[in-house]
Amino acid sequence: MAPRHGPTVRQRRFGAELRRMREAAGMTAPTAAGLLGTDRTVISNVEAGRFGISEERLRRLASIYACDDEALITALAAMTGGRPKGWWEEYRGKIPPGFLDVSELEDAAVRIRTVQTTHLPGLFHTEEHARAIFELFAPPLHPLEVELRVAHRMARQSVVAGPRATPVTAVVHEAALRMQLGGREAARTQLDRLLESAALPHVTVLVIPFAAGGFPLMGDSSVLYAEAQHPRLDTVHMDSPTGAVFVDSPTQLGHFRTRLDAAERKALTPEESTHFIHKVARDL
Repeated sequence: MAPRHGPTVRQRRFGAELRRMREAAGMTAPTAAGLLGTDRTVISNVEAGRFGISEERLRRLASIYACDDEALITALAAMTGGRPKGWWEEYRGKIPPGFLDVSELEDAAVRIRTVQTTHLPGLFHTEEHARAIFELFAPPLHPLEVELRVAHRMARQSVVAGPRATPVTAVVHEAALRMQLGGREAARTQLDRLLESAALPHVTVLVIPFAAGGFPLMGDSSVLYAEAQHPRLDTVHMDSPTGAVFVDSPTQLGHFRTRLDAAERKALTPEESTHFIHKVARDL
């Protein structure tokens, strides 16, 4: 079996959960390998996301580790081989891998929650708005790279469209609503798109106005929480000046859920939020 070159966040997430399962059983990698009838390097490579395993081997490992959480095992089984390549693979090697990892997380999520303080959620961007964002990068991106990132961002929006639409709850701060990226007309068109998205039955947009004061996660410009088939497999994505940051430890996930709940409570109701966005658009 040839190792993967640069495993994705989702592949590393699968391996990390198997490592936690093994550690919870108080078992070393060599012991687990011996009971599975394989070399110890197989266990370490699987846990690092460099190797995949079959569902049959996954269930054997779960039995070895005395894991009786059938819902977790079933969710992990769904992450084993046989998954077709996602649309984002056509962008591999063309844009940073963190963008592709986000696409994969969103595609596999059963629900998406996000908090945005300075940017609107990428799932609801217009092309013009997205282009204006990428043209702000320093040092400047090559025009071709800008267009590749814009095309990728538009393709991401497939998760909120069609029969497989994923439920999304987006908390947006007033500061993000008032950013006139691309000019006044582009900003007005972007707010119209946000309102169209908010009207979808599976999308909830909640606004936190300046008047609401501080709130949890206000120091993070962008937080995306991807809920998986099992809560143990949830993943958080955050933007940073040096690139994408992904969080999956159980303790940190619990903290993020608490902060997201608090931010949502701080926001206006969906109806109030819609009226607020309309007002901001009229003010442009």
